Amino acid sequence: MGVAEWFLSRAERGNPHTHVDDRHRDGSAWSVGNRVRALIHGDAYFAEVLRVVEATRAGDLVMFTDWRGDADERLAGPGTEVARVLAAAARRGVLVKGLIWRSHSDRLHFSAAANRRLADELRAAGGDVLLDMRVRPGGSHHQKLLVVRHPERPERDVAFVGGIDLSHGRNDGRAHRGDPQRPPMAEAYGPRPPWHDIQLEIRGPAVGDVEATFRERWNDPTPLTHNPVRYLRDKLGGLPTAADRMPPQLPDPPPAGVHTVQLLRTYPYRRRGYAFAPDGERSVARGYIKALRRARELIYIEDQYLWSAEVVRPFADALRANPRLHLIAVVPRFPDQPGRLTALAQCLGRTDALELLREAGGDRVAVYGLENEAGTPIYVHAKACVIDDTWATVGSDNFNLRSWTWDTELTCAVHDEGGFPLDLRLEAAREHLGRVGDDDGDLRDPQVAFMAFAKAAQELDDWHEGGCKGPRPAGRLRAYRPPTVDRWRSLPARILYRLVCDPDGRPAALRRAHAF
Repeated sequence: MGVAEWFLSRAERGNPHTHVDDRHRDGSAWSVGNRVRALIHGDAYFAEVLRVVEATRAGDLVMFTDWRGDADERLAGPGTEVARVLAAAARRGVLVKGLIWRSHSDRLHFSAAANRRLADELRAAGGDVLLDMRVRPGGSHHQKLLVVRHPERPERDVAFVGGIDLSHGRNDGRAHRGDPQRPPMAEAYGPRPPWHDIQLEIRGPAVGDVEATFRERWNDPTPLTHNPVRYLRDKLGGLPTAADRMPPQLPDPPPAGVHTVQLLRTYPYRRRGYAFAPDGERSVARGYIKALRRARELIYIEDQYLWSAEVVRPFADALRANPRLHLIAVVPRFPDQPGRLTALAQCLGRTDALELLREAGGDRVAVYGLENEAGTPIYVHAKACVIDDTWATVGSDNFNLRSWTWDTELTCAVHDEGGFPLDLRLEAAREHLGRVGDDDGDLRDPQVAFMAFAKAAQELDDWHEGGCKGPRPAGRLRAYRPPTVDRWRSLPARILYRLVCDPDGRPAALRRAHAF
């Protein structure tokens, strides 16, 4: 099947107001000639950010968005703090433009203070950073991207898109010993929480698409906040209350590879809508739904949440329609934040979703958590999906209604039959199974990979149940078992889940039609 059978057309995106697709002269809604590389784990991504930003010079342009940013997060050790590296670039004449979610209060386990500190420090160095609250009530800007353009060296242009913020906790590596700069996390993850995540490095014309996505948000004339207290505080504190003009966008970088890339986004419907998406955009949901109709052998998922029966319904439909289709999901074993009722709400949402999947696929559905060699659970923050080793996504969106309808999100879909999607699945499998080097020849067969995951998880579960006697089995996979929820707690937990954890931002007509 060709690219058009997997990717959305311009009409299928459902947002005629965006200029992202207008950029393609052939009328397509994707870019060809790209080279995409998966940077698995924060240490791999942070090393590239440090290398690329430190190589910039006067006149170059750095753009980034973040859900959370910590000024003092180290990219590679002392002296490589995020604010210091970006501020140094600004002082040598690099144009540094940032869009950081303003965030809810820290008292609710969010990051308002940290995000403001990063904005303040970069503004003091000459950067141009906005605290952006153009979201639905209770929503967030969840996109994570970084773009670097070089007017005189276009072959160096690069974009990074995925699930990794420039913040505490993300700088972990393959050994999963955790980031020394600990984020606030539930006690189950220990004093230095292990963290599994993925970011994409993109070179080629799709860099221009990522930049265009950044510019649409930057140039949106909607006020950054409608709260008069916040507006006054920004005004008095020297933070901008509106975006400055950006220089014209450069021509797209030259072709760099063979990968075809499509950007998928979520923008919620708002009364004071986005100029580039006045009715919202749900191409993340639409992109998955279209690709899932073509799934025949294996769906591989890594996801922070995997909640919402509504979101997993197209996965269940694919399992029912194709008796050979299998699904592997890797998720966190425990919620990330303390709070018993919130944790129960999250677990109920996931339990409902998994019941629907297993009803459709039976023993063709397998769900796992991860632990490191010390037995500490690894928090799975990655947001990735591979279908039939042909179509893959990495981005900021999770499989839940919040990501598909309420927050702002950005993911990259990559089409490359037997290339990048297969490589991404195999790299993840080698790590989770404890394989060394290129020991993955058998895993190319989707059915063999499914059984290999099941065998590794069973061996490690049996070892724990036997008192951890003898050598620890290879790998990090544990079968995921949702906790039991007392009936008297389930009602308030479900209310919290629907209203806070996973709200549905679709217009009523779409909700009634179970459509996006």
